[in-house]
Amino acid sequence: MRYVKWVFILTFWLLAGAFLHYTLPQNDVVRVVKTEVRRVDFGENSIFWAQQDTAQESATSVNRDVRFVEAFLPNGRPIVYRNEDTGWGWPPYFKLDSSNLQAELTDLASTKADPQWVLLRHYGWRNEFLSIFPNAVAVKPVDGPEYSQVNWFNIIFLTMLAAVVWALYVRWRRFRRARIDPMVENVEDSLYAAGDALSERRGRFRRWLDSWKQK
Repeated sequence: MRYVKWVFILTFWLLAGAFLHYTLPQNDVVRVVKTEVRRVDFGENSIFWAQQDTAQESATSVNRDVRFVEAFLPNGRPIVYRNEDTGWGWPPYFKLDSSNLQAELTDLASTKADPQWVLLRHYGWRNEFLSIFPNAVAVKPVDGPEYSQVNWFNIIFLTMLAAVVWALYVRWRRFRRARIDPMVENVEDSLYAAGDALSERRGRFRRWLDSWKQK
């Protein structure tokens, strides 16, 4: 039973960590090489896509046009982002300017011979097997590929989240000790008492039968 409990706890925290890693913003220093619009057919991975621009009708079709950004990391590895509005849905980035962002990214495109490095903020994952792409949120030019920026939002958010989780945990432990544990102890005592009484009655019945056998 203890192993089942720990498997459940580990599974819960792994899922929570994956959810936060996917949702929270991340920063990449990249060199944008191309922006384009592609027609995308949605399948089982549709959960990893956002929605149409908020000025358009809601997305109910199985395919639509999606803006993409092709870039290279400082180590030379290629990476592709999508550029979709999040609107008022989840995740709560309230992104409504995908068209403007696409124009900025197109303007910042550069070549390997004359690179223009940018800090691209995004959320989500890149997975070639599932054909999912991180969603670009904001961009700004930086001095070079060695540029780094502390992600203060994630630090503050995770610190506050940890404080809330700890506060809830402490209050739950106090509530359990004050209310639940006494009730459980009373039930256990009642069960033990009932078991002792039943054992005593069985003992009396056996002694009564033994007394008849002796006669």
